[in-house]
Amino acid sequence: MSFALFLFLLLAVTGAVWLLDKYLLRSRRQKDAKQPWWVEYSISFFPVILLVFLLRSFLVEPFKIPSGSMIPTLLIGDFILVNKYTYGIRLPVLNVKVLDIGEPKRGDVMVFRYPADPSLDYIKRVVGLPGDRIEYRDKALTVNGKAVPRREIADYASRERLQYFPHYLESFDGAEHEIILEKESPGFVNRVMDFRHAANCDYNNGGLACTVPPGHYFVMGDNRDNSSDSRVWGFVPDENIVGKAFFIWLNLGELGRFGTFR
Repeated sequence: MSFALFLFLLLAVTGAVWLLDKYLLRSRRQKDAKQPWWVEYSISFFPVILLVFLLRSFLVEPFKIPSGSMIPTLLIGDFILVNKYTYGIRLPVLNVKVLDIGEPKRGDVMVFRYPADPSLDYIKRVVGLPGDRIEYRDKALTVNGKAVPRREIADYASRERLQYFPHYLESFDGAEHEIILEKESPGFVNRVMDFRHAANCDYNNGGLACTVPPGHYFVMGDNRDNSSDSRVWGFVPDENIVGKAFFIWLNLGELGRFGTFR
C-alpha cells in the first residue's frame, strides 16, 4: 500500500469518527461522561492528518534520494521537496489531473511513478518532450537534430567511489546543469527490457534514437553511465508524474547542502 493511500484511509477513518461523534455520539453521552479513547484520539489527530494530507497532495511532498543516478545534482541521502502543482493539480491517490497549470520542460528534475512498477517513485531529468526525436550516441545527446550544448569543467571527485570523473555543464534553453560521464563505460546502450512504445526506439552499436510519443516524456539521470532511465525502460506517461523537484532541505551527512538545489 502506498503512503498516499494509507494517509487517505487514515484521514477517512478519523474524519468519519469526528462526524459520528459530532452528530450522534456526543448527544447520547451523559454530560460528564468521558469520550471513548478511540473517539478522543480520532478527534485529536483528524485536523493534523487533514493538514498533512492537503499539503502533501496539492503543495509539496518530501522525498529522500536513494541512489546515485542523479549525481552530482542530487546525492544519496539528500532530502528534497517536490512541487506538486507545477504540472497541474491532480486528485490524491488517483493521480488524475483536474487542472492543467503547466507542463514539464527540458531540463526539469521530475519525480514520477516508475512505469514498470508504479508503486516506486523515481527521479530523473527531463530531456525529451512529446514529439521530440532523442538520440544518444557515443555519450552525446541530440534533441531534434541539434546537439545539446555542453562544456567540460574540472573533474568531479566522487566521495562514494573515491574516483575522479569527467564533469560537464549541459544546457537546455540556457539553463545549465551538471552531468558526469565515465571514460571506461561503453557509449552504446543495451535495451534490457520491453516497454510500451518500444517500437519508437532504434538501438544499435552506436547508441539509440527514440521518438517520444504523445503524452510521454524521455528522462535521463545526470550520472549518465550509472542511471537506469528511459534508455533502458522507456517513456514516462503524463499520468505517472508526481511533481517537480526544487529544494534540498536536509542531508544528514552534509548539512551544507541545505537549499543548494532549485
